[in-house]
Amino acid sequence: MNKIKQQLFEACGNYVQERINSISSAMKDLESDLENESKSSAGDKYETGREMINIEWNKLSNQLQQFKMLRETLEKAKKRQSSGQIQLGSLIRTNMANYIVAIPAGQIDINDEKYFAIGANSPIAQILQDKKAGEDFSFNGKTNQIVSVE
Repeated sequence: MNKIKQQLFEACGNYVQERINSISSAMKDLESDLENESKSSAGDKYETGREMINIEWNKLSNQLQQFKMLRETLEKAKKRQSSGQIQLGSLIRTNMANYIVAIPAGQIDINDEKYFAIGANSPIAQILQDKKAGEDFSFNGKTNQIVSVE
């Protein structure tokens, strides 16, 4: 695996881990809030407070699950061997932008070059799927050319 691709996967991994850590921390805070709510409240106010905490807990729990699934997808992307065709794990350079098909982690800057970490189900990844270097594609009304696929 080339060095840039490795750095992109590492940046994606850091993105996912930061989100997981942030969500886990928020869940710990909610546990503490729930404990405090139990000790200090009574009646309807108590039930309302607990329910609000439970709603937030469920939301965070779902987000945590989604980021754990992204981490699994990223691991699959890392293990994929380049076939010359665009697939999960491909590093794509076009005449307009550079992409890594892995997880939706946004823009990543490496060596003063911009790369966009995109999910395999994103609109641009769907258009690029199975294409090869030298092929043209249209996105947002503009024609682009694939320069390389790694």
